[in-house]
Amino acid sequence: MKHLSYKTAFVGKDKRDSKWYIIDAQGQTVGRLSSKVASILRGKHTAAYTPNQDAGDFVIIINSDKVVFTGQKWQNKTYLRYTGYPGGQRAIQAKDLNVKHPTAILETSIKGMLPKTKLGKAQYKKLFVYATETHPHEAQKPIEIKLEAKN
Repeated sequence: MKHLSYKTAFVGKDKRDSKWYIIDAQGQTVGRLSSKVASILRGKHTAAYTPNQDAGDFVIIINSDKVVFTGQKWQNKTYLRYTGYPGGQRAIQAKDLNVKHPTAILETSIKGMLPKTKLGKAQYKKLFVYATETHPHEAQKPIEIKLEAKN
């Protein structure tokens, strides 16, 4: 009689086939889009997901300057940074940050949803965010992911 094998098959670097995805952020809510992208970067959308391995795919986000916040977050949400000097804490509102660095809102949001380890840093390197529709990754033939825009 044959016995079933209950051993979990782990997908190593040699067997992994990374894909490239492109997402248009125009009209998308920041948090909902970020959680979807973080899931793809971690590889949770695949059957071969392994928490301790980098099984994620590459993600290109275009039109990051046209994302949407709900409520009054454009005026009330602040992003903090620290210069490293005494009294060097700086704050900037979301609307001003979107003008100064259009990609920073999505990058910060997605980075916060990834693990705070070496693995998380490796997964974050697979994210490419662009403020406009143009990007230099046409050679990778990215697969477009259509997300429903918030009205």
